[in-house]
Amino acid sequence: MKKLSLLFLSLAILASCKKEKPPVTIPVKFTATTYQALGPADNTGKPLNMLTPDVVSDSLLTYIHTTLPEHMNLATSRPDLLSSTAIGDIAITQKSEIDITYVSAGTGNSDAIAFYTYPTNSPPAAATDIKVITYIFPNAGSGTTLKSGDKVNIGTFDVGTSVGFVLLQNAFNVASGTLNNGAVHFCSNDVLNPEVAPDKKKHAVLLNYPAENKTLIGFEDVDRTSSSCDNDFNDIVIYASWQAK
Repeated sequence: MKKLSLLFLSLAILASCKKEKPPVTIPVKFTATTYQALGPADNTGKPLNMLTPDVVSDSLLTYIHTTLPEHMNLATSRPDLLSSTAIGDIAITQKSEIDITYVSAGTGNSDAIAFYTYPTNSPPAAATDIKVITYIFPNAGSGTTLKSGDKVNIGTFDVGTSVGFVLLQNAFNVASGTLNNGAVHFCSNDVLNPEVAPDKKKHAVLLNYPAENKTLIGFEDVDRTSSSCDNDFNDIVIYASWQAK
């Protein structure tokens, strides 16, 4: 009986000394956010209010495929893109009208692309700071009918406003043509993403293509702590263009 008591005591001590591993990712809930559509879309998620499409050159597509190769971990191929502190948000320094152009997709998820705004001098610290998210491309991923160069206008923005972008993972239901606002959000602003480790929080990288004076945004659409994440950041690629008003 004494030996059994000692065994239980040893087990109790071991249990009390065992520490739970801290979480590597913490779900981010956008409970204070309202969702809206930029405009009408068909049942495939293709906007009906698109502008005259841009011509996306073969050289630009080659640049994307070379810089963001399919299933190639960016930490290995281009660590500089991940270590950069630059984010994909657009800070408005003069009143401007902004267009967003779809370039390519390399994902099996039916991802949505949307945007939000905030005062440039007061960047979001948490999801509760994002009051409105507006869908740009309801489905820019698997099953999309978008073509390279498809473009929409997202509005005119005043000085002191910043525009951020969000990929909603697999948010578009291809069968029903509906969107799930509760889908996992991956934002261009790292602080809003669910991974705990700072070196895992980035989900949007900036690609400068000086040959055409374009800066592209490449998104990763899987939690970067997951073994299924390939970290190739080519799941959705877009770029923005604007003109002063």
